[in-house]
Amino acid sequence: MSPNGSDRSPRRPMRRKLLQALTAGLVLATATGCTYKDFPRLGMPTPTTEEGPRILSLWQGSWAAALAVGVLVWGLILWSVFFHRRSRSKVEVPPQTRYNMPLEALYTVVPILIVSVFFYFTARDESKLLELQDKPPHIVNVVGFQWSWAFNYIEQVPGSTGDAKTDKNLKAIPDRFVEDFPENAGGVYDVGVPGTRNPQTGNPGPTLVLPKGERVRFVLTSRDVIHSFWAVPFLMKMDVLPGHTNAFEVTPSREGTMMGKCAELCGTDHSRMLFNVKVVSPERYQEHLKELAEKGQTGYVPAGIEQTKHEKNRETNNL
Repeated sequence: MSPNGSDRSPRRPMRRKLLQALTAGLVLATATGCTYKDFPRLGMPTPTTEEGPRILSLWQGSWAAALAVGVLVWGLILWSVFFHRRSRSKVEVPPQTRYNMPLEALYTVVPILIVSVFFYFTARDESKLLELQDKPPHIVNVVGFQWSWAFNYIEQVPGSTGDAKTDKNLKAIPDRFVEDFPENAGGVYDVGVPGTRNPQTGNPGPTLVLPKGERVRFVLTSRDVIHSFWAVPFLMKMDVLPGHTNAFEVTPSREGTMMGKCAELCGTDHSRMLFNVKVVSPERYQEHLKELAEKGQTGYVPAGIEQTKHEKNRETNNL
């Protein structure tokens, strides 16, 4: 009985608060606006490339591993709290253990194993995702600049003469990428400003058009500072660096228009550095290239900062 004569236990208010906190957490977790179909992706958008499911699987596996570790840690904490709390009737100091070699070995080895597993799957998937095929069907030079994007379609387009292999505007691109350019590719380009909008959707930024079901290589160059090329439903982004050329390949698997953005703080108007990706049929893609040529947007815009030949080709295909 409590000092004021009440049978009410002092633990009840704490238990009531704990129940309220758990209820609030459950409401927050279930009232996020996600449907049961969205939940398995754990916040990721639906992949729109053939490579996307690999990234999504890595994301889901990471969450599963983190949840398993979290349940183990939380379980041990709660077990200690409930079963090793101080007794109200006994005040003696419990037995003290100075060393426990098996336990110390366990909490040293287990984290190493966890990190090793994470490293293995990450390295495996990263190697596959960054793999470049010889002579890809399509090559697009993505040019980042403050504060918009330009897209050089390195293709053989009727009405466009020239050769991407010798074009002075593409001198910044290393020879190992130039080797895969198609012969006599006059090419076309599209370039935006922060005020550019997609004519169909009204979304801000220039529009990069890609063919569904055909592999595309993105060769990423910058004219000024570090940017980051991120088409959100690709589930993949890559830095666009001045003085260094990055590249990756995807195969779009779903038609439609999606949003893209710069994912690297690059200056005053970084938030306006947006673009669109429109995936269409291969036939419509070829029509788009012809339309750009008819508008006079033939050839290529400058790809980036020109480097000396030694520095430009310092890296090899094996890196």
